[in-house]
Amino acid sequence: MIIAGLFLKANEARIVTLTGERASHSLIAPKVTKFSLLKNPTQADVVVFIEQVNTHITSNGIDKVVLNRRATTGQGAGGAGTFLMEGAMLASCNAQIEFIHPATLRASDKKHSELKSCRPKTVDLGKAYDLAFECLS
Repeated sequence: MIIAGLFLKANEARIVTLTGERASHSLIAPKVTKFSLLKNPTQADVVVFIEQVNTHITSNGIDKVVLNRRATTGQGAGGAGTFLMEGAMLASCNAQIEFIHPATLRASDKKHSELKSCRPKTVDLGKAYDLAFECLS
């Protein structure tokens, strides 16, 4: 199964695509790491964003897209940009979508950190990697 982790933050989606199993997995399409959406997008801008995501999904044979669950209230609650990207993807993404809570990622990181040998060094790509890793079998 090929899984893409999309970490939504502000008006960007950081993406890491993995294949394999938790014990033995590898990165796919390492050069594609980010899709952006303007802060005040038009309908055409959102269509272009979704086309870019769906092209990546199709060209890499992605079976599942994993998104970070946004906080709905309190400090760190998801902003308008992530809300818009999330809704657009739910409505028109060409793959199954699953949400993972940040607490689940933290627990999994403690339990399986030794298996995450190809985790990117940058923080946002690391979070996208963790999202994809969570759904590997």
